[in-house]
Amino acid sequence: MAAAIARSPRLGEFYATDTANPGIAALAKTVEVSGKPAATKDLPYFCDHHAIDLVVIGPEDPLAAGLADKLSTRKDGTPRFVFGPSAAAARLEADKAYAKSLMRAGSIPTAEGRVFKDAEAAIAYVESRDDPVVVKAAGLAKGKGVVVPETTAEAVDAVRRIMIDKAFGDAGTNVVIEEKLVGREASVLALVDGRNVMLLPPCRDHKRLRDNDMGPNTGGMGAFCPATDIDDATMSIIERDVLVAIVDALRRDGAEFRGVLYAGVMLTPAGPKVLEYNVRFGDPECQPMLARLTSDPLDLMLRTAQGSLDGARPTWDDRAAVCIVLAAHGYPDDPRKGDVITGIDKAEAMADVSVQYAGVRRLEDGSLVTAGGRVLGVTALGTNVVDARAKAYAAANVIEFEGKHMRRDIAVSAVAARV
Repeated sequence: MAAAIARSPRLGEFYATDTANPGIAALAKTVEVSGKPAATKDLPYFCDHHAIDLVVIGPEDPLAAGLADKLSTRKDGTPRFVFGPSAAAARLEADKAYAKSLMRAGSIPTAEGRVFKDAEAAIAYVESRDDPVVVKAAGLAKGKGVVVPETTAEAVDAVRRIMIDKAFGDAGTNVVIEEKLVGREASVLALVDGRNVMLLPPCRDHKRLRDNDMGPNTGGMGAFCPATDIDDATMSIIERDVLVAIVDALRRDGAEFRGVLYAGVMLTPAGPKVLEYNVRFGDPECQPMLARLTSDPLDLMLRTAQGSLDGARPTWDDRAAVCIVLAAHGYPDDPRKGDVITGIDKAEAMADVSVQYAGVRRLEDGSLVTAGGRVLGVTALGTNVVDARAKAYAAANVIEFEGKHMRRDIAVSAVAARV
């Protein structure tokens, strides 16, 4: 997102809160505030003092904490434009139990499910079912709070880990237990300005840690855009029944949505059904999507925040984009930090390749080291997904750090389809 904003011809001064990230540090000045941006009282003062006209909020935690609400009004009472939903609208992601009830109220197609506050009751429910289930921590868990068990025993273990062992902290106070949907997954995002809903090109994410969709769920190990096997008729259904419907349901609940609305959708034989909603750009869907955006991203963000998306005409590169995530040893459970990273310059020197920094820190001697679970995103543009995939893997292969993990089958389904 920072790289997209930085290329806008409309950009004046650019400040960011996370300039400990070397990629963001190269693009923006540091916001000098104490404490975390979601909680600090200094951030509104900083925005007033520096005459900030637009604030773009990326992650889910500050959105859920109400940062958009805190920054939407200047000290003099005049409005400030914020790209990101209010705390009330952000509950759609922050509270899966709330999202489930809202979907039921809006007749939005989704998996059948129940919410549990008591671990023993949840276990009894799991043991009473014959069909497979999915177990979800109801709160925010950095995209890792969803468990797709293969057996009843694994489902019971998931409930215990989430609710009793607190594997995801307070996010697991409540759980949602759903039927397991079968089909192809898709990530469909839209810009929403309170009233208007603008569809963005569909993406496909790869959540599991290992090849062939094996291993635990992660925040995402790679993605490609566009997912061209989703036809226009299906996109129209998703727009009407999944995106517009939830925006209307939020409005009826007193929450106007402005920002990015993300729908994780399962394309089942019975039609598209919602797996989850996010209230932000998905990671890693954001990387290949924004790599394809050729019009001014800051203009779209400002229009979204102003409520003036009607009439916007974004343009996209006809080429496809693929992002490969490089993760640290031990991810997602206990990622190791401090491993030296090399080869990024070689990767970025390749045609149509960009490298996005995630869990990375720069030491005083200038070297880069791992500092989180998902370390880097390697994104490439190509004539089609086949070409983009080849470029992305060629670049990913020249980057090295001890314990580097990446899936080798990102976008392989699209390659098989030759799209």
